[in-house]
Amino acid sequence: MSTPPTAPAWPHCAHGADPATAPVGCRGIHVAGHTACLAHLVDADRDAYLAGLTPGANIDHRGTTFTDSLLTALLNALRDPTTRNARLGDARFGSATFEGDARFGSATFEGGTWFGSATFKGDARFDSVFFKGDARFGSATFEGGTWFGSATFKGDARFDSVFFEGIAWFGSATFEGDARFDSVFFKGAGWFGSATFKGDARFESAFFKCNAGFESVTFEGDAGFGSATFKGGIGFESAFFEGAAGFESVTFEGDARFDSVFFKGDAWFGSANFKGNAGFGSATFEGGTRFGSVTFEGDAGFGSVTFEGDAGFGSVTFEGDAGFGSATFKGGTRFGSAFFEGDARFESATFEGADQLGPLVCAGRVGLSGAVFSGPVTLLFAARRLECRRTRWSSTAEIRLRYATVDFAHAVFEYPLTIAAEPDPFVLTNGRQLAEDLFSSAPDPGVRVASVRGVDAAHLILADLDLSGCLFAGTVHLDQLRLEGACTFDTAPPAVHWRRWLPVRFTARRVLAEEHHWRASRPGAVRGWDVAVLGAGRAGPVQLAPVYRALRKAFEDGKHEPGAADFYYGEMEMRRHADDIPRSERGLLTSYWALSGYGLRASRALAWLGAAMLLTILLLMAFGLAQDTPKQTATGTVPAGGGKVTFEIDKDDPQNPTGNRFTGERFEKSLNVTLNSVVFRSSGQDLTTAGTYIEMTSRLTEPVLLGLAVLAVRNRVKR
Repeated sequence: MSTPPTAPAWPHCAHGADPATAPVGCRGIHVAGHTACLAHLVDADRDAYLAGLTPGANIDHRGTTFTDSLLTALLNALRDPTTRNARLGDARFGSATFEGDARFGSATFEGGTWFGSATFKGDARFDSVFFKGDARFGSATFEGGTWFGSATFKGDARFDSVFFEGIAWFGSATFEGDARFDSVFFKGAGWFGSATFKGDARFESAFFKCNAGFESVTFEGDAGFGSATFKGGIGFESAFFEGAAGFESVTFEGDARFDSVFFKGDAWFGSANFKGNAGFGSATFEGGTRFGSVTFEGDAGFGSVTFEGDAGFGSVTFEGDAGFGSATFKGGTRFGSAFFEGDARFESATFEGADQLGPLVCAGRVGLSGAVFSGPVTLLFAARRLECRRTRWSSTAEIRLRYATVDFAHAVFEYPLTIAAEPDPFVLTNGRQLAEDLFSSAPDPGVRVASVRGVDAAHLILADLDLSGCLFAGTVHLDQLRLEGACTFDTAPPAVHWRRWLPVRFTARRVLAEEHHWRASRPGAVRGWDVAVLGAGRAGPVQLAPVYRALRKAFEDGKHEPGAADFYYGEMEMRRHADDIPRSERGLLTSYWALSGYGLRASRALAWLGAAMLLTILLLMAFGLAQDTPKQTATGTVPAGGGKVTFEIDKDDPQNPTGNRFTGERFEKSLNVTLNSVVFRSSGQDLTTAGTYIEMTSRLTEPVLLGLAVLAVRNRVKR
């Protein structure tokens, strides 16, 4: 059951009242000296009333219903003969109804103006109107278009709870006092382009169903849009906020454009929701900026933005891509607990006052290529990929990561910089762990380095990183690189492979990614060598030999001799395959590799030693040992008169063996000769001429092979 209408507080006309259907009747206020409103006066009384009005007169027509002709007659009676524009004193039109177009264009309201709860069924034209006092339109309804273009409000302007069904145009309007549009409903487009708000402007809980435009608007006081809703697109391009700007809990369902906006005071966007794309390109935030707990469902663009004060993006959620390219952060920068479901792009950004970035989570790529960090900073990222190509650090920096693949090519840093893997989730200031729901399917939080090409590694520290795919060629001062914790490299393909019906087995060792790429590109490459990814470039043995040499020195300086041995092996391999060395040197290196794996493979040297000893034994048994032990003969002459006897002792020459040469006795003698040769001693056995040469060769080669085996063991066990 509906509530019956109540009579207004003023004496009303009551024309057409019916106790059953319209108990109140006409709500228009009595014209002074009459018992009817202006609309229901008899013609003679109305004409007399209008004739008695003068420009600047106070009028009170609350609740009155105006037709086009009646409003025109009223305004004509108030026109200034000099300007031909209507001039009103205090004007009370509260709860009035304008059935046709309401044309107040260029009128001047010298006193207070009240249009509260008025209804405009046609267009409402207030173009170039001048309100010298307060103007109140609270709870008014504009069913047609509304134009306040170039209007001037010297006092306060109140549009609280107004309903604009058509377009609402406030372009180039000037509000010298406070302007309040709280809880206003803009069903049509709302346009405030180039308007000036010299006092405070309030749009709290306003609802914009269609597009809204605030381009080039100037807010000299505070501007509040808290809890407002923009269903369509909203444009603040080139707007100027001299005071504080509040957009807390605002909902932007369409695209929101803040390009080239200047925020001189603080800007607050806490808990706002951007469902469309948000653009802040080239905006300037001179005061503090807070985007805490904001949700960007579309793309967010902050390209070339300048943050001169602190910039807070704590607990922000970016569901699309977020772009901060070429932005400048002069104050503190906070992205703690921020979530990026797309890419986070900070290319060419400048961080002058940031001491910490993160901890944040990015399911896509964090781009810091070309960015500049002027002071000490700590970066805490859980991201798929981090790109720092040509990034510059002017002070110490620590980068702690989870899940990420890092591209550090051509980065520049003048002070120590640490890149480390974080084993456990990041801990926030409140003691809670940073949620990593975006990586729930990731099997390993380990961090991989893709490239450090072009980096001066003199101040670089890598800790607990996967370097199996890292590109090192072109790194400067690589020998001064510090590797801490468990840094892992790729390895050679395991097991035995077949190449043209021949078995091929690669020695287990640490291998650089570039060697993988080079070997995979060679004709007849076996499986297991990884091919180069797009953009990895080409590096051959000539380029890789000094890289292995520098890494070997870095491991030696870190007292990691077994690791250094692997890189020495890689260096020698690259030298052996390089095309800039003489053939003789390549042959020498090939022999060194074949005999002992460059003095690093004891098993290979021992195998050759065993083969050499076996061959020596066989040759001695076949050709080296004499048939029988030569007998000695003593020959002498006894002087006739007695005296001293002189004997000449001679020994038969060893005879080449005949018959069965491979007997147990001959094996024992051959083994004795061979074992003495290994330790560079003579056995004292009677040998044939061939056996003498066999023993000499054995005494030359086998001690060398034994020494190579001992050297290989030493290189593997020393620290």
